[in-house]
Formats: sequence, C-alpha cells, structure tokens
Amino acid sequence: MGFFSAIVGRGKSAPRGGRDNGTARGFGSGGRTGRTEARRDPDFTSNLAPEITPGLEADMEALFAAAPVKASPKSFATPLRPEPVDDRGVLRATGLAKSYGGRKVVRDASINVRRGEAVGLLGPNGAGKTTIFYMITGLVKADAGRIELDGHDVTHLPMYRRARLGVGYLPQEASIFRGLSVENNIRAVLEVVEPSRKERERQLDALLEEFRVTHVRKSPSIALSGGERRRVEIARALASRPTFMLLDEPFAGIDPIAVGDIQTLVRHLTQRGIGVLITDHNVRETLGLIDRAYIIHSGAVLMEGSPDEIVASEEVRRLYLGEEFRL
Repeated sequence: MGFFSAIVGRGKSAPRGGRDNGTARGFGSGGRTGRTEARRDPDFTSNLAPEITPGLEADMEALFAAAPVKASPKSFATPLRPEPVDDRGVLRATGLAKSYGGRKVVRDASINVRRGEAVGLLGPNGAGKTTIFYMITGLVKADAGRIELDGHDVTHLPMYRRARLGVGYLPQEASIFRGLSVENNIRAVLEVVEPSRKERERQLDALLEEFRVTHVRKSPSIALSGGERRRVEIARALASRPTFMLLDEPFAGIDPIAVGDIQTLVRHLTQRGIGVLITDHNVRETLGLIDRAYIIHSGAVLMEGSPDEIVASEEVRRLYLGEEFRL
C-alpha cells in the first residue's frame, strides 16, 4: 500500500502491534489497516504529468483527498468552539490516554507545539512516546483527551483531514513516489493545491532550488541518495503548505553526514514559521536541534523543558539519559 493510500485507507480500529509494546506500526512495518477506501474528489480535474501511471492511481486518489483547504465549520466532525487568541499558531494535545488490552500505554499526557519552534518527544523504549505521536498525527485514536489546532478541536478527525488543515507528516519509511521523477513528485501535489499552471511552475522551481535538488529534477526518484530523497520528501510536503510538520524517527538509519543534513532541514522549517514535532530514539542528535523537549516515561510526561534543562535534570538522567550523558 502506498503512503497516501495508507493515510486515507486506515479504518476505525487502531492498528495493532508496533513500538511501545502495543502501539501502532509505522508504514512499511506490516501492520494491518482498515478497509476504508479513498474517495476521489468529483470536483477535481487532473492534469498530471505523463509519468503518473495507473499503478499510482490509489496513491494519487488519497493525495487529492489530503490537499489542504481553507478551514471552515464544515471541515470538522464536531462543532468549533470560539478560537482563543492565545491558541493561534499552536498544535495542542491535552490529557491524552490510550490503553491496549487493559494495559495503559499513555495516561494524561499533554504537550504543545508553536509555529516556528522545534519540539522533541523523547523517552525510553516502551514509554508511550510513539503512541502519543501517532494520536497527534491521527494514526491512532485516543481513548481520552483533546487535540486542538489553532484552538479548533480536531480530536476526532482522520489523518487526511488534519492534513487539509495544515498538519503535515513524514514517516520514517520512504514515502516518495518512486515511479515519478523528482520534479513530478512535487508537481503532483502542486496540481492539487494551485490552479494556476504558471504559479505551479514558479513554486516548483522555487522548491527545487530551496532544497538543493534542481540538479536532479529530471532524475527518477528511485535513483536518489538518502539525503536527496529526504529533501525531496520535505519539499513535496511543503508544496501542500502545512503549518506544522510531524517527523517520525528522522535520524533512524542514516550516516553522520545525513544527520547534519536533517538538522539543517529542520532548522529551515522553523525559520519558515512551521512548527516541528520530532520523535526519535537518537537523543543527542534531537536535543542538538530542538527548542524544547517532552520526556515521556511510563506513559506520562516526566518533564518538559529546554535541552539544557532536560540534561541537567537528575530524574531524567536517572530514568533515561544516564549519569554520563553530555550534549
């Protein structure tokens, strides 16, 4: 199943298995999904590049469904409450809870991310951080709690509808359309969100230059290096104009040079005014680029603070980092 089909096609029941001893599995890990089918937007008329083959149809249907739209009361499953001024530009989760088979994996966890900052969601294996992250993305349904975007309740919205409102997500696994060239990966999204062909091409050129992939714009995506692929994935994600980006294990399985590349990309996102939430097991690399971190332990928030405050905490060192940890 393709990346976008996986987002839209996930059914009502939460995925089984995975990290945190019972949490949802990431894409490509073999987790079961529901049978809900992506629905084609009847108002959309495709003008996609010729490289898009019938084999990509399901992926593209889901991509069309995930296109951002202007928020309105009709976009939400539940009525909107008045938008508080201090909640503008904030992705907030409050009192999240989740159990699997009678075992509480997450209990009363609350976090927030503001636009223009990078926040880490860290903790030992099995602590519940992945489940919290997946509840915020919409991959896992929360048993209790509330998730808000700019003061609007999005708790019960599926993942693709959160994407429409500005919540972007990059999984650990490759999500690029391998059958397309680099430029057509990005153009596929722009054709959904930008009606003007001239403006689409201008934005395409700008994104290719911004992420330093102009030299491979005609190359097949399957031939890219790991760092190039990640830059193209982020450029494509930005084509849909998100206000928040959720990055799942961005440092997993990459070499030291690519680590620096990812750190630079995250800083670039925050400089654009995009809020970034990162969950990763590579603590040192993550603490080296974020503004704040939440340390999750036994399903709850153990501490929230700056990287220096996190490292200085005796309790965090005792339960997670170890006494010898240094930034």
